[in-house]
Amino acid sequence: MKTYLISSVLSLFLLSCGQKNKIEKAVNDIPVEIKVERFDKVFFETQPEDLSKVKNEFPYFFPAGNEDSVWLDKMQDPLWRELYSEVQKKYADFTPVQSEAVTLFKHLKYYFPETTIPRLITVISEMDYNNKVIYADSLVIISLEMYLGKEHNFYQFPNYIKQNFVERQIMPDVVSSFYNYKAAPNQDKSLLSNMIFAGKELYLKDMLLPDYSDADKMGYTPEQISWCEENESYMWRYFIEKELLYSDDQKLIPRFISMAPFSKFYLEIDNESPGRVGAWVGWQIVRSYMENNKVSLQQLLNSSTKEIFEKSKYKPKK
Repeated sequence: MKTYLISSVLSLFLLSCGQKNKIEKAVNDIPVEIKVERFDKVFFETQPEDLSKVKNEFPYFFPAGNEDSVWLDKMQDPLWRELYSEVQKKYADFTPVQSEAVTLFKHLKYYFPETTIPRLITVISEMDYNNKVIYADSLVIISLEMYLGKEHNFYQFPNYIKQNFVERQIMPDVVSSFYNYKAAPNQDKSLLSNMIFAGKELYLKDMLLPDYSDADKMGYTPEQISWCEENESYMWRYFIEKELLYSDDQKLIPRFISMAPFSKFYLEIDNESPGRVGAWVGWQIVRSYMENNKVSLQQLLNSSTKEIFEKSKYKPKK
């Protein structure tokens, strides 16, 4: 009996690997070219008298109502120029990131054939860590000042925020922005719905970034992923016993879904827990749903919380 079970598990594993290899071969055969436009470089290396040329080339970066003096001051401001210098040191050669973008958009075209291959434009913005990447159908805008490395002295942010200011987070952030562009807003206010909504985004990263680790996808350290895996059963029991899953108390979102230094169980484990553990649990529910149901990624995005949860057959690992 034991030999039979081992044989069955091995067969399923080999079948899964074969299917993944088949998908990756199909993905690699999709022709994709990504055009990178370094607006940051164009802007800061343009002479002030030629500002009008930059405005004509990139009109969407120059909203009406701002005088040219605003842009001329920015061009010549020592702090902005120092920031540009640091970006150039890090990203003088953007080829590795461009290559990652090509791989990502091959996967996007495979799973979402209607996807437009966008222009990828790099900028230096206002260090808005909530909008490091903006996906807008024909454009992907990447704020490079947010990816200089978590220890860079320009960053005056808490560790849980700046730990993701690294090059490896660019593509996961592109997927996050794509998801927010593609998915309908979540109207259900329950904790479970918010968990699964976040879980869909993370599962999208599973499919679109297969070579990235769970830590990369989640924006965690490997130790934080291990903590969630070791405490999965405990967290699920806590949500059940406290009757939180179907609660629409919006204070639960910052406690368990939003980016935070730790999650708030109001117990001693808070000091050990990473933030966003509800999103991580939602990810496991979505993974279980996709393992137990034959649905496409687009169907997943359209599926309701109720359907995903009931058909997931989710059971936390002991």
